[in-house]
Amino acid sequence: MSKNLEIESKTLLDEETYKKMRDAFTAKSDFIQKNYYFDTPDFDLKNSDASLRIRILVDHAEQTIKVKENNPKENKYSERIEINDLLSVAQAEQMTQSAYEGTFFLFGGDVGDYLQKHYSNKAIHSLKLISWSQTRRILATGPENCELTLDLTEFPDGYYDFELEIENDDPATIKKVLAELEKQFNFKVNKENTNQSKVQRAWEHKK
Repeated sequence: MSKNLEIESKTLLDEETYKKMRDAFTAKSDFIQKNYYFDTPDFDLKNSDASLRIRILVDHAEQTIKVKENNPKENKYSERIEINDLLSVAQAEQMTQSAYEGTFFLFGGDVGDYLQKHYSNKAIHSLKLISWSQTRRILATGPENCELTLDLTEFPDGYYDFELEIENDDPATIKKVLAELEKQFNFKVNKENTNQSKVQRAWEHKK
């Protein structure tokens, strides 16, 4: 299990800017991840500003619940408490297959403990697969030796988009790096392209 405070900027890019940025920085890693998102029919998690997912990569998987930070360091960027439990790929695939088939299962580990403490048994027993996404994720070192995450994400209806994520413990560093990238690649961060979560986009683009 891991529990950490995640502070990150999330900026949707157009395809041309994404490609220019991808080509400008040397990739440290380049991989595919599949994300499966869960909620109740009444969206109990969404309504409490939380999200629940299973993520599957080539050699490992994890279950994660992200919840609102009640005492944020700042208000400009996405700031969440993230609780993770590692899963084997086989475990995760069995769980998502059960979800596709509509077969009930309980989330265990620290994610399950959080659900038990903060949601009713009725809500927990009504959790179901809401949507999914598949992301090609590239990690690269950008300005100020800060890690950049470049995502190309496809959703169930065939829609895809491009996103820059900058995660750092220091919001001032995020601000500085983002400003340098805006200048270098001639794009502008605004309300429409900032901090739009993947789970929200997955809901909007489910079949």
